[in-house]
Amino acid sequence: MANQDHTTPNASAPDTAARPTRKRALLGLTGLFAVAGIAYATHWILVERYRIETDNAYVQGNVVQITPQIGGTVLAINVDDTDYVQAGTPLVRLDPADAQVALDQAEAQLAQTVREVRTTYANNGTLAANIALRQAEVARAQADVTKAEDDVARRRPLVATGAVGKEELQHADTALANARAAATAASAALVAAREQLVSNQSLTEGTNIENHPNVQKAAARVREAYLALQRSDITAPVGGYVAKRSVQVGQRVQAGAPMMAIIPLDQVWVDANFKESQLRDMRIGQPVKLTADMYGQKVEYAGTLEGLGAGTGAAFSLLPAQNATGNWIKVVQRVPVRVALEPKQLAEHPLRVGLSMTATVDIHDQSGKMLADAPRSHPVIQTAASGSQENDADAAVDGIIAANLGHKATPPPSPARPVAASGKPLHLAATLGTQG
Repeated sequence: MANQDHTTPNASAPDTAARPTRKRALLGLTGLFAVAGIAYATHWILVERYRIETDNAYVQGNVVQITPQIGGTVLAINVDDTDYVQAGTPLVRLDPADAQVALDQAEAQLAQTVREVRTTYANNGTLAANIALRQAEVARAQADVTKAEDDVARRRPLVATGAVGKEELQHADTALANARAAATAASAALVAAREQLVSNQSLTEGTNIENHPNVQKAAARVREAYLALQRSDITAPVGGYVAKRSVQVGQRVQAGAPMMAIIPLDQVWVDANFKESQLRDMRIGQPVKLTADMYGQKVEYAGTLEGLGAGTGAAFSLLPAQNATGNWIKVVQRVPVRVALEPKQLAEHPLRVGLSMTATVDIHDQSGKMLADAPRSHPVIQTAASGSQENDADAAVDGIIAANLGHKATPPPSPARPVAASGKPLHLAATLGTQG
């Protein structure tokens, strides 16, 4: 019994010593969870509740369709899918033979029209001189009438005395009638000459040869034919990457037929489709963080909320929902939100149209507007690739007009025709099978 009483206190001593340790551990663990909970709550209050996220976001961009402005047979294709092109780069060349013939005919017609209009202006002087001639004839005819009247007046009293025979008086009367008829004819011819001058002046007054309607009409045909010839070389309207090439050599294409597309990957944006319940605090100008599945979390894009769609995706679908008929099940709708990306980040980490993205909007700043209230101040996308063609067409017209005006000054030369790499005119090079 003495031994048992001695061992009992020694056996309970470890349990007593372990209780404070477990208590401290539990208290520490409880405190750790409390701190974590407070930290999470603080983070949610200060940060997370101002973030709205969706993984229903995709890269979008301008898909510029390349279509011919004239019909023709394809002679050469200079680019293929995945190629990068700059604005103005030749893409496809069509057979220019028909356009060349049409241009030659239009230029010849313009030259002929200029000469015909010159003749019209020159006729003003001729008709004015004709009027002067007719006026002289009228004056001479009136003088003849006066002379004939004097002859009749002198002879008539002498008939009674027998000094002048009746036959001679009759001859004098006949001469007077003829003189009066000639005077009437001369007066009519003068009126006709004046009317001819007025009619011719109506074709020339208020304008000059260069601006004459007939010349302008013929000049417009030259411009049309000139542009058609220039458009046999199809160039890139914008810079970007070639995609969806469908045109083939030898194919007969019609105006407006799609041949390929160019996608400017430096101008892409993101369409993020947020739920309708997430749009309440979204405003234009709010910052957006984006990640692409292509690069993962290692690459983060800094975007800006550029605008909210005017309707849900279902409203613009091919077959919109008819919720007023049949059984109805509520489906949360999504609205596309456009997010602009920074060009520098796009250059460093290029994206492709259609890639999946994850977008997180920071809604701290709600001072912006939900919808744009002012029109756009600049074009979304534009091209100046065809601007020089119109200037060249005007120069060609001016050269033809100057060459046929009869001026001594040397007229400006017509702009050069399209030339192949061999140095031959494009229509000749195409005939010989030369790749230009």
